[in-house]
Amino acid sequence: MIRKKSLAFIFSIVLTACGGGGGGGSSVTAPAAQAPADNTPALSLNEAARIADQTTFGPRMSEIEQISKEGIDAWLAQQYQASVGLHEPIVRRYLSEYGYDVNATPNPGFYRRYAFWEQAFTAPDPMRQVVAYALTQLFVVSEPTQIFVNPLALSNYYDTLLTHAFGNFEDLLLAVTLHPAMGFYLSHVNNAKTDPVANTFPDENYAREVMQLFTIGLYELNPDGTRKTDSEGRSIPTYNNTTIREFSKVFTGLSYGSTDYSPNTFFGKTNPAFNTPMLMFETYHEPGAKTLLNGYSIPAGQTGMQDIHDAVKNLFNHPNVGPFVGKQLIQRLVTSNPSPAYVARVTAAFNGDTSGVRGDMRAVINAIFTDQEAATGVRVREPFRRYLALNRSLNAAPEEGQNYMGLGGVVQNLTGQFVLAPPSVFNFYSPFYRPAGPAAQAGLSSPELQITTEDTVVGVTNLMAYALYTGQSIDTYEGYPKINIDLSDYAALANDQEDLLDRLELEFFQGQLSTGTRGIIRDTLSEATGASDQDIAKLALYLAVISPEQAVTGGEQ
Repeated sequence: MIRKKSLAFIFSIVLTACGGGGGGGSSVTAPAAQAPADNTPALSLNEAARIADQTTFGPRMSEIEQISKEGIDAWLAQQYQASVGLHEPIVRRYLSEYGYDVNATPNPGFYRRYAFWEQAFTAPDPMRQVVAYALTQLFVVSEPTQIFVNPLALSNYYDTLLTHAFGNFEDLLLAVTLHPAMGFYLSHVNNAKTDPVANTFPDENYAREVMQLFTIGLYELNPDGTRKTDSEGRSIPTYNNTTIREFSKVFTGLSYGSTDYSPNTFFGKTNPAFNTPMLMFETYHEPGAKTLLNGYSIPAGQTGMQDIHDAVKNLFNHPNVGPFVGKQLIQRLVTSNPSPAYVARVTAAFNGDTSGVRGDMRAVINAIFTDQEAATGVRVREPFRRYLALNRSLNAAPEEGQNYMGLGGVVQNLTGQFVLAPPSVFNFYSPFYRPAGPAAQAGLSSPELQITTEDTVVGVTNLMAYALYTGQSIDTYEGYPKINIDLSDYAALANDQEDLLDRLELEFFQGQLSTGTRGIIRDTLSEATGASDQDIAKLALYLAVISPEQAVTGGEQ
């Protein structure tokens, strides 16, 4: 009964707080980058906490205070300028320290997970890390055996998303297309041209998914993300089977490149080089003209890489990309139900209206985070992100040394998620998911509720309890440094109940803890007579982070 009631409460919060997204104002001018001369903060602490919550894996008090003092412009500028917290160098550090032995315990395939934990908690560019995480759920790659056992594969893929997260979408799309992890996952590595004698044809997998899932979707869209319709009111498809076949011809002739551990290059190579872009082998590339989207034709006689560049540009220039990609980034970063006007403003930024450059990701990110709806947008927190936020906010760190040797297997089992390990190319959940009942009747999407099940709600609750009451987070093998959380800031407030509640409300609820839930926590703490400061801190945090309303972020300030 408790589990069902909790999940039902989440549904009700989404419905009452979200309301389908507001109307049609314009993008808000971001607050000034510096506080006024009289030292009045640029933003309230609650507003700053909301921005920190959206732009990091878990707000820290120091970040909240910085954003409050300086404003969102300064925060965004700092994030764009920060050095990139790459994952592959961390994986190489583990390879240097522990070597590569597929029979070892732990398996070296976990090194890329260690790198994720380390950068999620310590990277100098927390916003870039969060945007890259959102991109992993658009450009989906997962870890089947051959990718898993090579720890450079997904660490380098994540680095590709990090590197291009603040660049141009066309470059990002090209880099994803040529990445060997994507080539292996969607089978366009070693994809050869038509062979009439053998009756074989180019693989269509990537050709289909790059359109359906990565760039333009199934139906023609207006700039505000709504579907275009024909004279009879029917949705207009963006492509057909012929289009898929024509694109599949483009993505032929690619095979693995050369690295220090896989030096030879030839088409059909099966020893993968996962941390260098795929190479073109012209003999195996489908020759001739290819007719792509909107009547565009790639001319005959080009090289294979020229064909790929032209195909990527054809996709990039399709008018659907702005609303299709923009809306999904809004959903991952801010709100499940952006209004059409919000989507249209982000589309305009993608199209170059604010920066003068089509596909400028910084312009898109600015439009997402500074829009007026960003201040009130509502979404359900992913179970994995809830646990990640607790650890980052409480400064999770290894008890000795620098190695975050957290496997994440228990976390994955209990939350239904781990980064770059979704069950299919369709991600952990659909951006269009509507839970049956009031949400669907109200026309509201809530993607994260597809995996916010009774099992994962209880699972993440158990994870929170384990972390808080053992002081350790993330599962590690015996003999390796434990990853501990730091409760000292909360323990220091244990003797002042209201200050403790204020800190909880700011850091974990962005100033929106309900009177009822605050009262429940207060009453429970009042009964904890004789408890130590550490135990009071644990109890207060536990009650806060397992509450149903903490599973929802955003709403009216």
